[in-house]
Amino acid sequence: MAFGARFPFIDDSPQAVQKGLMKQAVTILTFDTPGRGLSDITREIAAWQRETGIAEGLLTLLCRHTSASLLIQENAAREVRSDLLDWLDRLAPESHCYAHDDEGPDDMPAHLKATLTGVNLSIPVIGGRLALGTWQGIYLAEHRRMAHRRQVALHLLGA
Repeated sequence: MAFGARFPFIDDSPQAVQKGLMKQAVTILTFDTPGRGLSDITREIAAWQRETGIAEGLLTLLCRHTSASLLIQENAAREVRSDLLDWLDRLAPESHCYAHDDEGPDDMPAHLKATLTGVNLSIPVIGGRLALGTWQGIYLAEHRRMAHRRQVALHLLGA
């Protein structure tokens, strides 16, 4: 039984499948962070998406680190981002009370902050553009005090 037969709102006829040939593109982008903070990486990601030629689909992002993370957040008022960072500092303060402190007192709090904010994002691509809201930007959150070189893996599937 065809999938569309069980779900009549899905057209899985050979003609529909032929028209919507799926493509995929992958890359790893590298970003240098200045230390603790949020780096807006929206432009770089949007530029790569446009270069793929995929106009409709789903973009997934993965931060390849355990002490940095990805967020979609306000891109107009800087106070939103500083308030968010301050709030994360209150939730996971630097301290010598953590068992894991191999790289110093900001090591374990960075892991906790990455756990809270997440390392994955999924963003629809509609009409050749990332379907972000008016005031949304994609941010790489550096949770360590020192500068780091961070990698974000991108996978775009669509047509």
